[in-house]
Formats: sequence, structure tokens, C-alpha cells
Amino acid sequence: MKILIVEDDDEAAKFLIKGFGEAGHNPIHAADGDTGLHLAKTEQFDVLILDRMLPKLDGLSLLKQVRADGDNTPALILSALGAVDDRVEGLRSGGDDYLTKPYAFSELLARVEVLAKRNNTEEGDTTLTVGDLQLDRLTREVSRGGQKILLQPREFRLLTYLMQNAGTVVTRTMLLEKVWDYHFDPQTNVIDVHISRLRGKIDKDFDGPMLLTIRGAGYKLQVPEANA
Repeated sequence: MKILIVEDDDEAAKFLIKGFGEAGHNPIHAADGDTGLHLAKTEQFDVLILDRMLPKLDGLSLLKQVRADGDNTPALILSALGAVDDRVEGLRSGGDDYLTKPYAFSELLARVEVLAKRNNTEEGDTTLTVGDLQLDRLTREVSRGGQKILLQPREFRLLTYLMQNAGTVVTRTMLLEKVWDYHFDPQTNVIDVHISRLRGKIDKDFDGPMLLTIRGAGYKLQVPEANA
């Protein structure tokens, strides 16, 4: 597994490089945000590990630029900023996971390996179809009734999970764990905001709603009853 580590603290970087190397992985280090962005754009990695507070370009700005280029390489943010708002900001910026310092390397290693494994599994699937809604994992294209729909990376991941579980209710806890990699409730409306945005894109101006809110339970994606 090839891992990009963007960390400006030399000792912390050496620790990570040694740990991942001993685990059989290939860590590549960048000491500042600009170098990290250049490497992320010019080389292919299995996972990105980003410190938030970096010289030249901070970690979240780096990640936003990577995501803006359509690169959905799993990214874990490693930071001393551990407040709920900090974690939410990191995830909203395109992060797939967030781990606060200090941390146990065994936990970091496990999280990174899970991110890489999940990404490989996702790439192994090709097309998901629910009614006239279609999602292609390889090209990352989404369409309904033949009309293309543009989604942000998190919206794409959310729709992928909903389509994988089409016809069944998915709870908020399931979405937090599977789409945001949260194993606690951040007490924010992040799910509501993304569901609303996604519903506006896949249901608005189309024949019949597909994304339903099941009051007190969660959400369900299904073929509109008139077309079922």
C-alpha cells in the first residue's frame, strides 16, 4: 500500500515512516502542503494522511484542491485539533476519517488499512442501478433517466451507500459510520444537509421522489411507487 504522509514535524514523520514501513507499506513523505499537493496530483496513492497545520498550504486546503480535481483517494486527517467542530470541518472538507493527536499507531494503521480496503472494494464494483437512477463507480458518473447529475465526493459516497442498500431503511448511525467514518454522534446536522442536497439533485425535476425520509427511523432509496 502506497501512503502519502504530509507532516511538517520531522520526528512525527520519521515515526510514521518507520511504522508503516515495518508494516510492509510504502510511505512517501512531504514536509509541507505545497509538496504534498504536488505529489497527490502527480502520483497515485492508496491513502493520504494529512496534518492540518502545515507550512505553505494547510491540510484542509490541500484536501479541498485534491477533491476539486475529482481525486477521491481516501484521506485521513491527523491533527491535534480534536474539538467536534474541528472534526466536522475536516470531514466536510473531504476527509474520510479523522484521528486526533496523540494517538496509538496501531489504531492509525488499522484505520488506514480499512480505508484502503474499502476503496479497493468499491472500485471492484462497477455499476449500481435503482430504477432509472444509475451510478458508475469507475467513471464516477451518475445519471437519472439518461440525464447526468453532478455530485460532490461526499454526495457520491452517500448515494453509493444508499443505492447499495436500496429498498431498506438506513439509519443515521449507519450513515455516520459508513459514509463519514464517525463512530459517535457529532451532534450536527451534517447528514440532513447532505441528504437535502442529494435529494435536490436526484429527485428535483424528475418523475417521482426516490430518496425518502422515514420519520424516526432514517432514510430509504427506492424506485418511485408509480414506476415500481
